[in-house]
Amino acid sequence: MVKEVHVVEEVEIPENVNITIDGLRVVVEGPKGRLERDFSHAKGVKISKKDSKVIVETFFANRKKKALVGTIASHIENLIKGVTRGYKYKLKIIYSHFPITVEVDNSNRIVRIKNFLGERSDRIAKIVGDDVKVTVKGEDVIVEGIDIEHVGQTAANIELATKVKDKDRRVFADGIYIYDWGDEE
Repeated sequence: MVKEVHVVEEVEIPENVNITIDGLRVVVEGPKGRLERDFSHAKGVKISKKDSKVIVETFFANRKKKALVGTIASHIENLIKGVTRGYKYKLKIIYSHFPITVEVDNSNRIVRIKNFLGERSDRIAKIVGDDVKVTVKGEDVIVEGIDIEHVGQTAANIELATKVKDKDRRVFADGIYIYDWGDEE
């Protein structure tokens, strides 16, 4: 396989976003907050800022380095989208046997799921990150924040906490399921 001499990805910076680059550490500040990401694991990749663009580049790239450049550019795009628009996941509470009660405990950063399949003990889902906000509105659980990884992992934790084991999932379809995700706008 022939190595590509110069691989470059450019990410456009909007007017209301400020990006600071220190080596392989990227700090993005915008109207919704501040996010920081360390790409020090990416050996051989250079991140720089020129005019209103972030440039991610490498030289003599094999397949893995070429993919790494695209991945880092996508992460920077996600950081920019997070501080400008934010991310939102919507989950639906579904039950047919026992009514499920969902409570958010912000002091302990957990979501408490009560009476799932008639169980006496609560099921617990951890809220990841300090910037994530979880709200319960009727049959919907809404997870919002600026870091896509924290928001997505929190939504996944809630969904996994209500996983049905040792029963037929066609009959026991109870649970909390992700049905919509993306940016807030």
